[in-house]
Amino acid sequence: MKLLLIEDEKALATSIQNYFQRENFICEWAADYRTAVEKINIYRYDCVLIDLMLPDGDGLDAVRELKRNYPETGIIIISAKNSLDDRITGLNLGSDDYLTKPFHLSELNARVQAVIRRRNFQGSQQIRFGKIQIEPQEHLVLVDGHEIILTRKEYDLLVYLIANKNRVLTKESIAEHLWGDDADLMDNFDFIYTHIKNLRKKLMDKGCPDYLKSIYGVGYKFSEQ
Repeated sequence: MKLLLIEDEKALATSIQNYFQRENFICEWAADYRTAVEKINIYRYDCVLIDLMLPDGDGLDAVRELKRNYPETGIIIISAKNSLDDRITGLNLGSDDYLTKPFHLSELNARVQAVIRRRNFQGSQQIRFGKIQIEPQEHLVLVDGHEIILTRKEYDLLVYLIANKNRVLTKESIAEHLWGDDADLMDNFDFIYTHIKNLRKKLMDKGCPDYLKSIYGVGYKFSEQ
């Protein structure tokens, strides 16, 4: 899963970014409003963490920008502002949650996980698609009750495909989601085919139907049809 952290306090941002990277998220950082809006309008994120007090703008404007252009993105406000009016305003604008500083990173993680579950998987603790069952807390993938061993990228790819089931995903969007900013430095995205091929083989070897459809010249779609 891919996060954007909008936070101007470098020490706190580094701490949050390191924590979520250890939790196997792609976590990008924007230290000011201008950079945040630039990233929001170029890349897609599963959840955006927004500090309200930025040196060159108001975090609430970033919330408005996201709700206007990408309403499917999860939003959590993280702020030292703790008045009832601030929290009500943030939630009324469409943010999913509001967490007051200081906070424990484990609590922030739990809230991020909850937002992603609500947004992508109807709030379920399990992810199910056809014969596939995923237990995110354990990073466990089962096909008809039988465990399959996936690499980190294969696991992230499978979750991303299921979260976007029945949609055509380009190689570029897959690379961006799994590798974050590093995808900008890649000359081509042919390596995505290798990950798709390996994931498909592991699923089908356990008796899973071929849910992965190649859309010629465009990308891939995960579908039961």
